[in-house]
Amino acid sequence: MKCPVCGDLNSRVINSRGVKDGAEIRRRRSCDACSYRFTTYERAERAYPAVIKKDGRREPWNRDKILSGLSKACEKRPISIDEIEQLADTVGIDINALGHAEISSRIVGEHLMAHLRDLDEIAYVRFASVYRSFKDIDEFMSELTDLVKGRQEIDTQEEHD
Repeated sequence: MKCPVCGDLNSRVINSRGVKDGAEIRRRRSCDACSYRFTTYERAERAYPAVIKKDGRREPWNRDKILSGLSKACEKRPISIDEIEQLADTVGIDINALGHAEISSRIVGEHLMAHLRDLDEIAYVRFASVYRSFKDIDEFMSELTDLVKGRQEIDTQEEHD
């Protein structure tokens, strides 16, 4: 691993431990040349499908793009960075499990919205408003009405249980 300070390629691992339910390994390293200590993270790389955009273009799977969209939707909400990253990972696993070489951005968006709806309704509405490109207030209100109806159905079921 290349030292971020001196650029030397020789470093020793001082400490390793699993993070994120064992999905990543955190390693503390020490540069043999300058003794600088730094941290690296290792994550198994998955072969994600290419994403087919609305205009027909194909792009490689980009976790950072998903994190960016989720972060904007969750801005100023009581949602931690860890929860956002976990959501991105969960959707990535869901999409990968479908087993397709290519997948529509619509399907990716629907998976994101389904999980986001369970996490935070305000973040869900924010994400949906951008993702679905509501043309007017009526479309937006329709989405809110559906969200409220779903919430009322859950509340009614809980009262009967």
